[in-house]
Amino acid sequence: MLTSEKKSLKVGKFVSADHVDAVIKQYKQERWVHNSKRLGKEDSLSVWYSVEELEEFISKIKEHGGDGIRMYFGVYAEHHTEQPLYAGRQTIVMVATKQKETPEGNANKDLYITTEKGTDILAYNAGLVCPPFCKPKITGDNDDIGITIVDKGEDGMAVI
Repeated sequence: MLTSEKKSLKVGKFVSADHVDAVIKQYKQERWVHNSKRLGKEDSLSVWYSVEELEEFISKIKEHGGDGIRMYFGVYAEHHTEQPLYAGRQTIVMVATKQKETPEGNANKDLYITTEKGTDILAYNAGLVCPPFCKPKITGDNDDIGITIVDKGEDGMAVI
């Protein structure tokens, strides 16, 4: 009897609160402040999805033979009619992938599936973007990850 071992595709790792805080602070100083100034409003800092949604997406990926998710950074159009408050803000688009062997080595290819409307990419978007939709800060809730004082140059400082 032949048995085959499934090779792990893991590339990430669990990280500490210090790591999370450091990369968020760096993002705010290096990207967010400039994006927000260009937009004329605060750009998004995060996108939230429920565990239920993520499990449903992962289940659909597995159902179609996928084995990973690529998370693309994106921007909603300036006149996004579905949710006008998202207009111009950053988002995360999750795209199902499947590892394929190529002459150059393994590659994680975007996964396309057959739907009622034809062939389409298996992807998920439209999470809860913050801002504009953020939970209010509750004193003492230990939810201080990412609190940063941002130097906005001539425009002063901001605590975000």
